[in-house]
Amino acid sequence: MTERLYELLPSFVRARDFAVGEPLRALLAVITEQVDLVQDDIRQLYDNWFIETCQDWAVPYLGDLVGYRLLGGYQEALGARGTATAEAVARLAARLAPRRDVADTVANRRRKGTLPLLEEAAASVAEWPARAVEFLPLSAATQPVRLFAGGADAVTRRGLTAGGRLLDLRRGDLLDLAGSAFDPLAHGVAAPGIDSRRRPGRYAPQNVGLFVWRLRPYPVTHAPAYCIDRARNQYTFSILGNDVNLVHRPLPAPARGRPATEENLPLFLRRRAVRDRLADFYGPGKSFTIWRGPGVDPVPLSDIVVADLTHWAYRPRRHQVVVDPVLGRMVFGSRRVPRRGVWVTYHYAFSDDLGGGEYPRTLEPAPVTYRVGPGQDFERITSAYEQWKRDNADGSTPEAAIEITHSGAYQEQLEFVLEPGDRLQVRAADGTRPVLRLLDWYSNRPDSLQIRANECEEGDDRPPPRIVLDGLLVAGRGVSVTGPVGAVVVRHCTLVPGWSLEPHCGPSHPEEPSLVLENTTACVQVESSVLGTILVLADEVHADPLPIHLADSVLDATAPHREALSAPDCRHAHAVLHVHRSTVIGEVVTHAVALAENTIFHGRLRVARRGAGCVRFCYVPRGSRTPRRYHCEPDTAVAAVPPDERALVFARVRPSFTSTRYGTPGYAQLSAHCPPELARGAEDGSELGAFHDLFQPQRLDNLRARLAEFVPAGSAAAVITVS
Repeated sequence: MTERLYELLPSFVRARDFAVGEPLRALLAVITEQVDLVQDDIRQLYDNWFIETCQDWAVPYLGDLVGYRLLGGYQEALGARGTATAEAVARLAARLAPRRDVADTVANRRRKGTLPLLEEAAASVAEWPARAVEFLPLSAATQPVRLFAGGADAVTRRGLTAGGRLLDLRRGDLLDLAGSAFDPLAHGVAAPGIDSRRRPGRYAPQNVGLFVWRLRPYPVTHAPAYCIDRARNQYTFSILGNDVNLVHRPLPAPARGRPATEENLPLFLRRRAVRDRLADFYGPGKSFTIWRGPGVDPVPLSDIVVADLTHWAYRPRRHQVVVDPVLGRMVFGSRRVPRRGVWVTYHYAFSDDLGGGEYPRTLEPAPVTYRVGPGQDFERITSAYEQWKRDNADGSTPEAAIEITHSGAYQEQLEFVLEPGDRLQVRAADGTRPVLRLLDWYSNRPDSLQIRANECEEGDDRPPPRIVLDGLLVAGRGVSVTGPVGAVVVRHCTLVPGWSLEPHCGPSHPEEPSLVLENTTACVQVESSVLGTILVLADEVHADPLPIHLADSVLDATAPHREALSAPDCRHAHAVLHVHRSTVIGEVVTHAVALAENTIFHGRLRVARRGAGCVRFCYVPRGSRTPRRYHCEPDTAVAAVPPDERALVFARVRPSFTSTRYGTPGYAQLSAHCPPELARGAEDGSELGAFHDLFQPQRLDNLRARLAEFVPAGSAAAVITVS
């Protein structure tokens, strides 16, 4: 309120001021604004006294008051090196000085040396679920024979171990846990230390290991399964038909001071564990559920049988449903055919909120929303689109959203024809992941999802149309854009590389494009998405190059030697590429690169115009033709060694991924053996590629620093990444 000071004046003063044009009122309005600023600053100063309410810049200062040791790199984060945005700098600063870690400083010092404290440190510093294991009880130690009444035979029977147990080949459940965070078996003592860089040893009396899970569990809720063989009732949990290891839905963290158990961690499901404790994993609200049709009760627990379906050899009885949680497969009894389809809820593992998924997203506001799904006004996407076209026949509803409200599969012939001024969103509702399955509708032309814009009439000053695809998974075919489209935004979507997947996650059509830009003027923006090859067909003489913006995404041509961005016949695409924090699997052959930063090009990069643009803090393979480079690899590593050692550096400094097949849990994730030049090669010290903003190197450094501070005296500790 800018007049609160003026209202404090006596009425006769305000009356006299009104008579002369209210100059005093204008002056007090200016003074009130400054008073409000001072009061807000005082109020904020009070909030900055507490770690829960203080501003981000005050976190390290409050930590200094209690002796909190600031982790390295914080000053660089505040300096905003390079072209990092303020939001990215704030995220990095929060990662290097976690608010929760500062708040727990005093309490944690009182609990030094306890294993639950190490697990809580992993949650507060790195936001990773963890389990701490002391390896002394698992180190085999022969005990004197005289301590046992039964002599040597009794020693053999009791195991000759300090805390673990001998290997029993009849206990398959224990064999499954060998080498894991819940390993109960005894092991011989390892000579190398657990913190050794070259060959770390694990089982020794002084060692403590902190097992961490970097992959997160993501749900798929009440979605259709995929039928492999209808005659024999064979299905997969994944709608794409690929095998997927189901993940346990973890329960909330245990009470303070109690160690984590299997129920609290996002473990991959094992056949024996699910078979022995099926009630803990199956059912609504748990790890997975199966329905014999929509709107019916789930398959009863008594009908579920867990078995190995590697070769689809198990034949169920009449009412049984055989499930393989390791491969994500199902077989139904031949006399109980699911005539209305099979619906499933399950969890899969992935690194981050990337591609189509049920994770939270920020949706653009839309004046009119047409909702599609069970119980909504429309059952098909085409029906909602046609209704919008009728409502917008006179141009009164140019901006609208078609929102899909459940994680179903839509087999429709989709074609969106846009007029000048149109603003259309085709999006998933928050918490859903719909699948658009594009089938063989025509025999004489492609069956892709068509986005087409009509030509603007002479004298029409409306802007070109814009379309947004948000939160969708598109399989079976790609997306085709033609005509004078203004912008195409692909956000949090998956355009499946290779169109669809084979059982072992191999692409079914590895050479087919996911996005075709044919004689269009569209500005393409890809954000937090996964897509296959981009093919550009354009008139290079009469049209300007298309701008293509790629950020926090994976552009996957299914192999490094295939073209990820090009024109037909491997010619230069008539496009200008802007790429930030992305992973490109395949060759990029384009007109120019305006800016590429913090990106991995797992395939040669060749541009026609080298005089414009810049490639900075990227990995670019040998044989690439690029604009000027700044701090790129392997150039920087090669320049630091003598000429006779450069061949070794070229062989060492190259990307190493956990997996390059879409559909696998570690897809596009840098492996633990990736060279540090790439694992820490970004401008802010984070990793290169699509998962840059996870700041995993900083998380790992933070966690190791806390381990060194809180580990029991005389012990050596290390972080062991499970996923």
